[in-house]
Amino acid sequence: MKILVTGAAGFIGSALCIRLLQRGDDVIGVDNLNDYYDVQLKQARLNRLFDYTKFTFKKLDIVNQVEVQQLFQEQGVSKVMHLAAQAGVRYSITHPDTYINSNIVGFMNILEGCRHHKVEHFAYASSSSIYGANTRMPFSIHDNVDHPVSLYAATKKANELMAHTYSHLYQLPTTGLRFFTVYGPWGRPDMSAFMFTKNIIEGKPIDVFNYGNHRRDFTYIDDIIEGVIRVVDKPALANQEWSGDQPDPGTSKAPYRIYNIGNNTPVSLLTFIETLERCIGKEAIKHFLPMQPGDIPDTYADVTDLQKEFNYKPATQLREGLGHFVEWYKDFYKPLV
Repeated sequence: MKILVTGAAGFIGSALCIRLLQRGDDVIGVDNLNDYYDVQLKQARLNRLFDYTKFTFKKLDIVNQVEVQQLFQEQGVSKVMHLAAQAGVRYSITHPDTYINSNIVGFMNILEGCRHHKVEHFAYASSSSIYGANTRMPFSIHDNVDHPVSLYAATKKANELMAHTYSHLYQLPTTGLRFFTVYGPWGRPDMSAFMFTKNIIEGKPIDVFNYGNHRRDFTYIDDIIEGVIRVVDKPALANQEWSGDQPDPGTSKAPYRIYNIGNNTPVSLLTFIETLERCIGKEAIKHFLPMQPGDIPDTYADVTDLQKEFNYKPATQLREGLGHFVEWYKDFYKPLV
């Protein structure tokens, strides 16, 4: 099987590529290696993939329609896991154009490639941010999600709508995965686990937004990848019981599905920090701040559908996962402590 993974130098993308390669798949990795965060970290992730003979890397920007078309023509991929996107809620407040280009135009280019080259399954990254102003917990894929509170979330909602259109018009099986706060080794520097670890080790204050009252469904990278692989392997099917009189947002008469993929166990930000302090062996200097624009106070994933249809169940406890992350961080950056 030849699988295209966009965002292959990213946190989730590189981890997914390794798992696919380990089981013997041919993997085409795509990334533009932009400087949203440390390019050296992205390159280090890629270097791990070059050890596998079945890995091919193409440096390109998915916004470039011509290059994306050429990629599909040359490679003949059977399945796609689309992870390339401009991430980050707060960055979308100050750089909205970047999100429209990467997350809307780029998404359309990949969809078009899948459509014209008869891809068996198009799976893609959505986000827990899509739940926006919703307050009923846990968040369910069967709930309406029409009230995003950041442009980032709005682009992810648009992706789900675009995917449904292609599933409906062209019978392209599409599956969206709403990721819930992924953390672990090789993680992103703009995520809390990374920023907190760096500052705690260096003796610098950490910014604790919403005065630590956030709750997040922190999900370890290995658990995420296990769920992603199971979904990629099984193309979406139409829900024959779907009714336009009472439309279910998570399914369709078209071959279209949405799933939450999270730990199903929300943890307060203060508990997260306390656990991280124990893993590092050092107390944080906390700078308490109000909630940031675009943030949502709590995330809590209802993963019932993913459990039922894919036998998915996260297995990594927070203490274990953060321990692995801290070990990786110290080994990779070798900070003076």
